[in-house]
Amino acid sequence: MTMKLVQKRFLKGTREFEIINDVIHVRIKTPFKEEKITLGLSVLDPEPIVNNACVEFYGRAEPEPLLSLLMDNPSADEFNQFVVALQQQIVQVSNGFTDSEADTQPAGIAGNVFDEPPEFDEPESKRSKYLGKSIRPARLEEAIQMLEQYVADEEIKPLLAALKALKDDPENESCMEQVVDAFNDLGIVQGAVLTYAPYLSVLLMDDPYGEN
Repeated sequence: MTMKLVQKRFLKGTREFEIINDVIHVRIKTPFKEEKITLGLSVLDPEPIVNNACVEFYGRAEPEPLLSLLMDNPSADEFNQFVVALQQQIVQVSNGFTDSEADTQPAGIAGNVFDEPPEFDEPESKRSKYLGKSIRPARLEEAIQMLEQYVADEEIKPLLAALKALKDDPENESCMEQVVDAFNDLGIVQGAVLTYAPYLSVLLMDDPYGEN
């Protein structure tokens, strides 16, 4: 997999991010210097943190962000596509998929976030996929607050209701299915939802570290 994002800031230079298989290359150019960094995707937590105007990816055991992206730069659509692709690739690398193997895996949420809503398997398969997954109510509460603050769209109201129900009853499989269904119904709004509530992308994907 190869995907590139170029972010420009007036008088401050450019940032280039390029995902190539299991690494991401970062090139930061300012009027006075140029810096190049290469990070292995396996060290990154696929669940980023929204911090003011940035989306930050931390290492699994690091107190500081290893990767910081300027939100909605160069555009909201291009930024969202890159972030979701990066999350998906981190999960695939952490699960030990090769690039060719990853191509055969179900695209899941990130595969068509800006086209048709992702299609999950039959209800029985969907239930087994999420049965026993550990739900973190505190992260759900954070996701709800971020969506209510930054995504002013009537379409997300069913998702918010489903998230609140899941937060109150995190072991209820029916609540989890309602979250999945509500997310699937969002269409193009999925990109904004995943940007401001990145915990959802991890919640709806297979566990990247083999844990519940």
